[in-house]
Amino acid sequence: MTIDWIAFVQVFVAAIIGATVVVVLYASALRLLVRAGVVPVVAPAEFTDAITVISPREAKRAEKAAAKAARKNPLTVLERRVALWGAYACFGLCGLAVLAGLALIVF
Repeated sequence: MTIDWIAFVQVFVAAIIGATVVVVLYASALRLLVRAGVVPVVAPAEFTDAITVISPREAKRAEKAAAKAARKNPLTVLERRVALWGAYACFGLCGLAVLAGLALIVF
């Protein structure tokens, strides 16, 4: 049995680059979303075996802090709109990168 090491390295490099692209695009989209003043607040999930569970009081405090941060946004309306569309574009590109990876696997 022989191993094609060149093919192995090609697949490894493609996986590292693909994962990096998806993570960078998603992180950039979240950053732009926050700069646009749309702070994503996720409600805590209740799991039976969770290590920590956020109380409703802590969730309310997080929503209050997010609203305060949105009010203190120093950007103009146009800059916020551009940041929001940039966030949407990054989310879209992230989805396209995932779909391209799936297409490579399937086809």
